[in-house]
Amino acid sequence: MTSLSDSASTSTGRVTIRDVARQAGVGIKTVSRVINDEPNVAATTAARVRAAIAELHWEPDSHASNLRRVHTRTKSIGLLLGSVDNPFAAAIHRAIEDVAAHHGVAVLASSLDEDPVREVAAVENFLRRKVDGLILTCSTGSQAYLADIVPKKVPVVFIDREPADYTADVVRSDNVGGAAMAARHLLSRGHRRIAGLFDKPRIWTAGQRKAGFVSAMDDFGLAPDDYLVVEDVATSAIAESTVLRLLSSAHPPTAIFSSQNLITIGAVRALRKLSLQHRVALVGFDDIELGDLLDPGVTVIAQHPNEIGTTAAERIFEQLEKHSNDVPLPSGDFVLGVDLVVRGSGEIRAE
Repeated sequence: MTSLSDSASTSTGRVTIRDVARQAGVGIKTVSRVINDEPNVAATTAARVRAAIAELHWEPDSHASNLRRVHTRTKSIGLLLGSVDNPFAAAIHRAIEDVAAHHGVAVLASSLDEDPVREVAAVENFLRRKVDGLILTCSTGSQAYLADIVPKKVPVVFIDREPADYTADVVRSDNVGGAAMAARHLLSRGHRRIAGLFDKPRIWTAGQRKAGFVSAMDDFGLAPDDYLVVEDVATSAIAESTVLRLLSSAHPPTAIFSSQNLITIGAVRALRKLSLQHRVALVGFDDIELGDLLDPGVTVIAQHPNEIGTTAAERIFEQLEKHSNDVPLPSGDFVLGVDLVVRGSGEIRAE
């Protein structure tokens, strides 16, 4: 039988506190209590946890055993992004660094790569380094584990996606409204056979954008069979092959909504391979580099990554100031607007 620890070591090469908890058949909080010698843990349970620690060769003394103890400022914050090489994430990173530099604080950044195990490992790594705050993009189904390992005076801000089972600040775009705006734009040009291309369903933003797209179709009175929803389009290569397949089918779409920038890039490549870029309409969610220089230019729903990063960083420092006075700020949901940028590809009318 393959355990979580097996998959974790395969993905990251590092055993985490979650692996130990799974191996011992207990919660993360129980593992924390055992390694910190806290009371109210049954002797048999404690023995099982210590056996799991020994079996997995975990080293709590350099890790979670210190996570909840007195936290001193280190002038650093941890930043977990979807992927540091994605232009959207890179712009957020730069904005956060600009704010942090003003405060004399370093930013330690890591990539999520949509790997739940990597999410937990990255957070634990930040906490080992005693960061003063965390700005996180999340991928796991639940962020409840943070309550057991994040010290109370370490503020957490989530960017781009809402967490589950954990209350903290969230800074995000209006994904539902933006996707609905894109769909209505295509519908207003006479398109009815519209293909919506979406990332993995477990990704929060993908679900939000799908909901906005479908709601616009429903509001217009279209039946589910009238339009297309394609999920698990996670890379530009998959997007390209998907669009090639759809446009070669018996009932090809006349328009495409691509729900993230990598999908848009793949869609553009497919349209140009088939010489259909002037006949099939395209609106993408999130801008792409040089999108304004193509023929036709790519119409997009533009997010504001600089504003997302700046807002998240400013919120971290506001929280740090309040925490130092033992008066933490209540958590907030900061929803930033998006803009329709008209360039040509989204204005192609249905034939």
